Amino acid sequence: MKRYSVFAIAREALRYHQGWERAWASPEPKSSYDVVIVGAGGHGLATAYYLGKNFGITNVAVIEKGWLGGGNTGRNTTIIRSNYLQDPSAAIYEKARSLYETLSQDLNYNVMFSPRGLLMLAQTHHEVRGYLRTVHANTLQGVSTEWIEPAKVKELVPIINIDGPRYPVLGALYQARGGTARHDAVAWGYARACSAMGMHIIQKCEVTGVRSEGGNVTGVETTRGFIGAKKLGIVVAGHSGQVADMAGFRLPVEAVALQALVSEPIKPCMDVVVMANTVHGYMSQSDKGEMVIGGGTDGFNNFTQRGSFQHIEETLRALIETFPMISRLKMLRQWGGIVDMTGDRSPIISKTPLGNCFINCGWGTGGFKAIPGSGWAMAELMAKGQSPLAADFGLERFREGRFIDESVAAGVAH
Repeated sequence: MKRYSVFAIAREALRYHQGWERAWASPEPKSSYDVVIVGAGGHGLATAYYLGKNFGITNVAVIEKGWLGGGNTGRNTTIIRSNYLQDPSAAIYEKARSLYETLSQDLNYNVMFSPRGLLMLAQTHHEVRGYLRTVHANTLQGVSTEWIEPAKVKELVPIINIDGPRYPVLGALYQARGGTARHDAVAWGYARACSAMGMHIIQKCEVTGVRSEGGNVTGVETTRGFIGAKKLGIVVAGHSGQVADMAGFRLPVEAVALQALVSEPIKPCMDVVVMANTVHGYMSQSDKGEMVIGGGTDGFNNFTQRGSFQHIEETLRALIETFPMISRLKMLRQWGGIVDMTGDRSPIISKTPLGNCFINCGWGTGGFKAIPGSGWAMAELMAKGQSPLAADFGLERFREGRFIDESVAAGVAH
C-alpha cells in the first residue's frame, strides 16, 4: 500500500491522478478465517485493525450486508467527548478520545479530527449541581473538564442567547479537547489499514445464520456461502438482537431511530459543539458551513433510517430559544440511524453464551465517539479473553444488577 503524503499528491497531480490505487481490496471470501467480524462499520473495522496492530492477528474477515460504513457510522453527527460520570464509561471514552488525537497519523489517512471544544449547557439549577458533580468525578478519573460561567459561554458561542425567558444559560460543562471528526473518513481509514494488513473486507455479504458445534461457534452462513471462523465478533449496532438470535441467545437491547438534520451552508458562526440537554438538542457547524442539528431518539421502537416532520418540529422548537438565528435557516437534508439501547444506556462488550463468540453493541446514541476505544477493547477481549476496558461492560451485569447508569450523560443524543 502506498503511503499518502504531500509528495504523493504532487506526483499524482503531474500525471493526472492516474496512479492512485484502490484504498481497500474487495476479495472473494475464503472458506474460513481465524476471526470473522460481522459489521463493517466503525466499531467492526476498528476491532479488526487493533486485532492486527496490537496482537498480530491478520487472518480476519470483516463482512457487511450493505456497503462499508453505510449504517450508523455514516449517519451520525460526529461528536467526540469523554466527560461521562461513571468510571468505566469515562475510561473507555477517554481512551477513544486520546486515540482520535493521533488517528490520522496512525492510519495515514486524514480523519479530520477537530478538537474544537464541547459545551454541555446547564439551564436548570439541577443541571448545575449535576455538572459540578461530573467535573469532580472527571478530575478523579483524569479526564480534563471544567465548569464555566455564563459570560464565558457567551464568549465561546457569540450566537447563543444566555438570557432565555424559560431556560437561561446558567453555565456549562466544558471539555476543551472534545470536538468532531469526519465519520466516513474514520471508516475509510480503518478499512484501508485493515486491507493493507491482508484482512478481507467483504461487502454485500449478509449473515443468514450462525453455525456451532459442541457449544462453540464454527462459522456463519451468508448470502455468499458458508464462512468458517475460529472466533466470531458481532458488531452490528441496531441489528444486534437479530444476529444474536441466530447465535442462540437474547440481548437486553431495543432498537430505536435517532434522527438528525443539517441546515443550508452559512458563514462560520460557531466553532464549538454545544449540547443543551434540558431542551433536548445539540448543534455544531460542519467544515462546509452547515449547522448540524440533532436531538433525542424516537419514543418508540423502530428500524426507520429516514427523518420525520415531528422530529424537525420538536428539536428546532427546543433550540430556537437558545439559538434564535437558526429560525431563519433552511433545512438542507435529514436522516436517521438505528441505535441499540440498553437499560442503563451503557454498551455491551462481552463474551456470549456461545463459545468463541463475542458481542459489541448497546452504544445507543454515543457510538461514534467511542469507535477507537471500543475497537481496542473488543480486540483485546477477542485475542486474550479479557480486557480491562471491557471488564465492566459484560452481559452478566444485567443478571447481577450491576448497572452502569449513564442515562443522564447519554440520554439526550450524545
